[in-house]
Amino acid sequence: MNTAQNHVIQKVQGHIGLLTLNRPQALNALSLDMVRDITAALLAWIDDAAIAAVVVRGATQEGKGVAFCAGGDIRFFHQAAHAGDARLEDFFTEEYSLNHLIHNYPKPYLALMDGVVMGGGMGISQGAQIRVVTERTKMAMPETHIGLFPDVGGGYFLSRCPGAVGEYLALTGQVLTAGDTIAWGLADLFMASSALPVLIEALVDQPMESAAHVVATVNARAAEKPAALMSSHRPAIDAHFEKTDVPAIVASLQTDGSEWAAHTLQALHKRSPLMLCVALEQVRRARRMTLADDLRMERDLVRNCFAVQPLATNDTVEGIRALAVDKDHTPRWNPARLQDVTPAMVEAYFVSPWPAHAHPLRAL
Repeated sequence: MNTAQNHVIQKVQGHIGLLTLNRPQALNALSLDMVRDITAALLAWIDDAAIAAVVVRGATQEGKGVAFCAGGDIRFFHQAAHAGDARLEDFFTEEYSLNHLIHNYPKPYLALMDGVVMGGGMGISQGAQIRVVTERTKMAMPETHIGLFPDVGGGYFLSRCPGAVGEYLALTGQVLTAGDTIAWGLADLFMASSALPVLIEALVDQPMESAAHVVATVNARAAEKPAALMSSHRPAIDAHFEKTDVPAIVASLQTDGSEWAAHTLQALHKRSPLMLCVALEQVRRARRMTLADDLRMERDLVRNCFAVQPLATNDTVEGIRALAVDKDHTPRWNPARLQDVTPAMVEAYFVSPWPAHAHPLRAL
């Protein structure tokens, strides 16, 4: 069931269902068709007794960056918002449904997170039974940089990170390398990128007659995990990012004379002030939620990201414009200053546009 563009290659080899994201020219960014193809394959393989496990990986292309999946197709979001394209609604409903399916998949689902893993790429990997990272992994949830929030279940999996790490990652969009992803609970195993083809060969060439056999085969090939480079900053992250609200976090960081604090403040000052506040509230609410409830909340949030503000002054549309369309990297945030964000502005994003019985994710 591949799309005409063949952006998701589906193969069954031995006892393994192999999914390859095949859009390397766009760092394997997810389109609606790709979400549908992945979903269809996973649903078809659930009841196929011949398939013991699923492996998902990203294709590479000479001259392009290495990526598992760099996120959703944000240029499509921008175009669809301006055109009133109903596929924008379909994309988020179906993407979040896929995220839920992966977290609850009854067979081992292995995500080989080689290269860039951001946004939607996290959504199709964080629910994996085994999350493999490499020396080329660059992981982040950078949505506040485009006037969005860390969606695809980000509230759920970031809030399960230790201490205030989830708040820190949600607000700053900090890029992590392999050692930190494992230390902070966002990955399980480390392998050299050169070892991944050998792993796949072992999985497809040997009879994998049970889930346990698959898991043992992968675990046996794990290498020693690299050092967690950011572990020294954990005390500071917890001290600053546990504060009550974003202004208090900023004020706390301003009392810290370290280079790390200065870098963190610089990152926060570039983000959408409104979405910083929304993202902080999202992570803290999600900490007390099930995955399904978090995804329903995020579906409300993402609808409101394109609806609460008029398009002409909409932070999400403006953030995508500045980063990916005009590429001037000078977004005009609304409001422009953190001190002008009110609790009422933030709360508006958490009001569901749907009654519970009509919510697009009510069946999760």
